[in-house]
Amino acid sequence: MYTLYYMPGAASFVVHWLLIDSGLPHEIKRIDGEAREHKQPAYLALNPNGVVPTLLVDGEPVYESAALVLLLAARHPAATLAPAAGTRAQAMYLQWMFHFANTLQPAFRNWFYPDEAAGPAHAEVVKERAQQIIERGWDRLDAHLAAHGPWVAGTALSAADFMAVMLARWSRNMPRTALEWPAIARLVTAMKARPSFAELNRREGLTEWL
Repeated sequence: MYTLYYMPGAASFVVHWLLIDSGLPHEIKRIDGEAREHKQPAYLALNPNGVVPTLLVDGEPVYESAALVLLLAARHPAATLAPAAGTRAQAMYLQWMFHFANTLQPAFRNWFYPDEAAGPAHAEVVKERAQQIIERGWDRLDAHLAAHGPWVAGTALSAADFMAVMLARWSRNMPRTALEWPAIARLVTAMKARPSFAELNRREGLTEWL
């Protein structure tokens, strides 16, 4: 049994989705972001970064969304969410998972919270730069999917596709959404058709981007 600490639509989204899609036994505990529950001592004792997600694995807290995605895929091989070790598909899977975590997620953080990076006086410059990084990321992912897809790791679904779609969802209110890139739009359409996507949104109380 896993326990997921989450906020609706946040970086916990992908972990929650994988738990549902893979049929893994779990419970969820919603963190109240408006009340800043994630900055309170009880939660910080689980995750000193003060963000979601945190997942209790065998009773011990583990955090970082990309790490949790990789961990769940590795712990549950029957779900076939990770390519076989040493294959070209695994190379693409790992490359894109780290790209999502190291390039796109930080850029989204700067887009949503531009004051954090350089203060309020520079917020617009930070947002502009973040948008450029995100859109270049979509350029690269779209070209990759067109050449090597339809899935991120090639011809088979993997956990990286769930991660990609969470990030695409985050772009829904940006000047250019990820759906303007055709190969990404095809991936999103396929992933949103999974029954687990509707169930995830129902559980988190989300009504946008369905």
